[in-house]
Amino acid sequence: MQLHQLRCVVSVAEERRFTKAAARLHVAQPSVSSAVAALEQELGAQLFYRDRSEVSLTGAGEVFLPWARQVLADCEAGAAAVRDLLGLERGRLVLGATPSLTTNVLPPVLAAFHSDHPGVELAVHEAGSQELVERLERGEMQLAVVILPVDRPWVRTEALMEEELVLAVHVDHPLANRRSVRVAELEQVPLVMFKDGYDLRETTLTACRQAGFAPVMAMQGLEMDGVLALASAGVAAAVVPASVVPPAGRMRAIRFRGGTLTRTIGLASRQDRPFTPAADAFVTALKKHVSEK
Repeated sequence: MQLHQLRCVVSVAEERRFTKAAARLHVAQPSVSSAVAALEQELGAQLFYRDRSEVSLTGAGEVFLPWARQVLADCEAGAAAVRDLLGLERGRLVLGATPSLTTNVLPPVLAAFHSDHPGVELAVHEAGSQELVERLERGEMQLAVVILPVDRPWVRTEALMEEELVLAVHVDHPLANRRSVRVAELEQVPLVMFKDGYDLRETTLTACRQAGFAPVMAMQGLEMDGVLALASAGVAAAVVPASVVPPAGRMRAIRFRGGTLTRTIGLASRQDRPFTPAADAFVTALKKHVSEK
């Protein structure tokens, strides 16, 4: 069993075509087909159903794929650790963060890190906290800036800061001139809602349920940019972090009273993997930025 074969299996599974997998790996398509066929022969099981339109995993393929990904992730982690020994002159750091954090918290940290370590390649994946934690588990990233708590025994977490949530409304909204509102007052207020798996969605729904009602959803299934755009356009109100509402413009940020809504921003990583020097340097830069806010 060779790493090349594992890369081919993972690429075919994700691309669902041998030709696309070959293009992704920068090799000829027959090379990918041959590598997968050789591995199937070695395993004594077919990993893919093959037809003209698309390739799909067999039962054996579904069982084997997570192991293939884990082996490749472990090998990449080992190679990254060696590269980092060169004193951060080269390397790669893969991070995850929720869209709201890439809007305001992370940009100055990423800029400072890149300035200090220009030879380290940075890759940032945006997703909800739940999806980011799942990607950590699969070894697809080294760190994730998420919303706590995270209830996974293999995840190491550390709280970084508390962030206030506010009600973002258009300047002409009936609540726009209010300094504060109670959650209970949102019962008949149409809301723009985030997509499933986003902590802001769950926080909003939980707060409304605790106040004794289900919110009216004007629109749902959106990410941060979409939510802010619709709130700014006057479509509906939205519960968002205070830091993402511009101090001037077409939106107003109204605070919640009677138990201000907040969320805890934290750092998540795998318990079984120590920080590489690159990850450690990024964490240091992140904590420095948070302490200065």
